[in-house]
Amino acid sequence: MKKDIILSGVGGQGILSIATVIGEAALKEGLYMKQAEVHGMSQRGGDVQSNLRISDKPIASDLIPTGKCDLIISLEPMESLRYLPYLSNDGWLVTNEVPFINIPNYPAEADIMNEINKLPHKIILDVDKVAKELGSPRVSNIVLLGATIPFLGIEYSKIQESIRDIFERKGEAIVEMNLKALAAGKEIAEKMM
Repeated sequence: MKKDIILSGVGGQGILSIATVIGEAALKEGLYMKQAEVHGMSQRGGDVQSNLRISDKPIASDLIPTGKCDLIISLEPMESLRYLPYLSNDGWLVTNEVPFINIPNYPAEADIMNEINKLPHKIILDVDKVAKELGSPRVSNIVLLGATIPFLGIEYSKIQESIRDIFERKGEAIVEMNLKALAAGKEIAEKMM
């Protein structure tokens, strides 16, 4: 088993929280894991990206080579385009469709979606809308994580366990909200496949 994952988004969206949950779940399954992160100007909405490599065999490098990524997880559609050269021919993109417009020359949304729609393997969803419907806009990143479940190669129960472990200090209500968000994202992805 080997999964090379790129996570992308904008500072403050929760990309590194997704990476933490996946990483902890991989370790619970007894897998090897390496992670490299790039924090842009996250306080100002800058680019945030993480390479996450998971395998049942030791991993030499923490960086994913061009054309070898199995999964891109993106909370921002334009940021997902930035990493498409890394995506393998049979790799999947799971992305939020709602842009985080933080620059004056942000490309037209239709142009971004036209590029994304050229991909043969993609899940595009409005994680912000789903999170609001669940009662907390703050869990949109976990909705997106849920939509990646079919592609991770990690047991769903291990992801749930990791969410419990990571969020338990914030209280049971927060844990339950995140588990609901995870389940909602998973259900959407399974229907779209």
